[in-house]
Amino acid sequence: MKMYEKRRDVMAMIFSILLLSGVSAQAQPGGSVPDPLPELRLSLREAMEAAVDNNPNVRLLKERIETARAASKTQLGALLPNLSTNVRQTRQNIFLGTIGLAPVRTDPFSIFDARANVSQSLFSLSLIQRWRASREALKVAELESETTKFDTMSAVGLLYIETLKAEATVNTRNANMRLFEELLELARSRRGGGMGTGLDTARLEAQLENERQQLAAARYEVERLKVNILHGLGFAFDVRLTLTDALKLEVLEPPTIDEAVTVAMNQRMEVKAQQQRIKTASLTLNSTETERIPSLAAQGDYGLIGNRMHNTLDTYNIGLFLTVPLFDGAREGRISESRSQVNQETIRMRVVSNQVVLDVREALVTLSSAKEQLAISQVGLQAAMKELALAKERFTVLTAGSNFEVTNALYSLSRARDNTVDAMFRLNGARVNLARALGELDKLS
Repeated sequence: MKMYEKRRDVMAMIFSILLLSGVSAQAQPGGSVPDPLPELRLSLREAMEAAVDNNPNVRLLKERIETARAASKTQLGALLPNLSTNVRQTRQNIFLGTIGLAPVRTDPFSIFDARANVSQSLFSLSLIQRWRASREALKVAELESETTKFDTMSAVGLLYIETLKAEATVNTRNANMRLFEELLELARSRRGGGMGTGLDTARLEAQLENERQQLAAARYEVERLKVNILHGLGFAFDVRLTLTDALKLEVLEPPTIDEAVTVAMNQRMEVKAQQQRIKTASLTLNSTETERIPSLAAQGDYGLIGNRMHNTLDTYNIGLFLTVPLFDGAREGRISESRSQVNQETIRMRVVSNQVVLDVREALVTLSSAKEQLAISQVGLQAAMKELALAKERFTVLTAGSNFEVTNALYSLSRARDNTVDAMFRLNGARVNLARALGELDKLS
């Protein structure tokens, strides 16, 4: 598939990094300072593709596919010939009855029998329909695996975007701290010149420490999210993860609601899997109903029989068996159960369809809202930066009263930066959610 073209290269890069990690660990002498953790660089596309092969949930669904494939082979086996052989050498006598008052038996004699047995179902519509139902169940398992793959890719993608947001927050806190430090130096110089007060300096110091605390929290949040990404990928935690992508400021124009719903109904694996479940349940119902139809089978054996292996004659037995069902008290119950299962799957199809439409509409609304919020936040950020520049200018030439203007401007700028980062996060998260809603995660980059 196209969505997995780069997966082999990504996995080769990852495993080579982990191998180098193990080699470097073995090469370190005892008591020496260990080397830094090996770096693992991943883009959004690479992270989502790597999750497909390593996530435990995806691997579990692959095993379920094997289970469904084995069940299909079992049903096929009922339609294939059954061949067996047996060889028997016995020494026996036979009770002949009682003659007079004395029981009589034969003298001991030997029997050698070597025989091949074969049976073949010639016609059984019920068995044929069961086999067809098992094949459709295999397709259901494969589509469920694809659904889990897309869910895993979406979850890892959203974690990736959330980590980018946390990194952007760290950058914002660093920028705020540089501003506070610059203004704090200016306040101290003003106080030394008799133009400022100790309150001005103390207020800025408190604000600086508050910003430093928020910076520390943001850094720990980045590390926490990176650990969760590694967990979602199914990798070991002894690597240093580096995200190579950045939050996007622009996205492609989304389709209309009608176009998006049409695309989603054609491409979402949940819809395809539910359609297969309906087909599987219908075939199961049909196989139960056709148990009323007569079935035909052939059976025969051929072998050698005699008193000794070297003293035998060949014998055979060939027959056709027609089975005509007359009465089965449990059949009607099985038919009713299968018919109910078909109705249940049909109802679930409506539920799945409604959920797909909801996902598409919600993703489009969220994307539209995020684009609007980002545009507003960028205007607000420019206004806040202008406000801070004017407040700093007044603070350098006027009295202590202008300190409040600087403080307000700093808070406005910090809030505007946070709003911009949050809007960028919403925009990029909505982009991932829309791709998931449309079933087009393989096209996301």
